[in-house]
Amino acid sequence: MNIGICGGTFDPFHRGHLEPVLAIRREMSWDRIIYVPAWRQPFKTDRETSSPYHRFAMSVLATQNANSLYVSQIELERGGISYTVDTLQMFQTMYPGATFDWIVGDDNVAQLMTWKDPERLFKLARFVVLARGGPAPAPEMAKRVAAGRLVYAQNDSVLVSSTEIRNRVRAGQSIDAFVDPVVSRYIHHYGLYKEERKT
Repeated sequence: MNIGICGGTFDPFHRGHLEPVLAIRREMSWDRIIYVPAWRQPFKTDRETSSPYHRFAMSVLATQNANSLYVSQIELERGGISYTVDTLQMFQTMYPGATFDWIVGDDNVAQLMTWKDPERLFKLARFVVLARGGPAPAPEMAKRVAAGRLVYAQNDSVLVSSTEIRNRVRAGQSIDAFVDPVVSRYIHHYGLYKEERKT
């Protein structure tokens, strides 16, 4: 079984989290795709987020109509800092014999070697980079990553960010072009993102 995994805060989950991944699904031969909302991302420990319950619920609502898409509570149940290497180790135990692709945006490539236990990371999974027509990885990066463990997948990205969506909600502007309608209704029903918060 080939599994694509996409981690993130998903605060909120938007089209940019879903459409580029689905666009390369056939190319990557993924049998299933798993989204993993983080309890707290290592590089965002100084930021406040919505409750894990809300972020998990929005992720489920946004992916419910796509085949073989799942949302895992693995990092929410574990708590603490959500390190990718720990999550991959747990998935390896849960899906013996499976191969894993961890999906990242091209803006995260430069940080990969600063993630916890990078050598172990690249043994546990291949990293699929959602590229927007940008340059290939720098030579020094290519030398430090095991052969074939960093793959670029070109696709048209959805130019939207969770920060922009939160700002639009706070300003009373529509977000229907950026999130699934059920996610939009969920946000407004629970009054999420109405207040200024530390970012």
